[in-house]
Amino acid sequence: MCVGTAARVIDIDEDTALIDVSGARRKVSAALLDELLPGDYVMVHAGAAIAKITASDEDEADELLGDLL
Repeated sequence: MCVGTAARVIDIDEDTALIDVSGARRKVSAALLDELLPGDYVMVHAGAAIAKITASDEDEADELLGDLL
């Protein structure tokens, strides 16, 4: 099973995004997404931001992940 993680974008530097996942920050590739801005929410999988999502999508993803753990 593959699981993506919902994250908030903190900063962008060319094709790299600094993201925040529940307080943990890391850098991921942002090369797949156009017009990504700080404050946007993204789905992250295998070290890459693969889709923009809404804040409500992020909340739902957190709830689902919490149910699995």
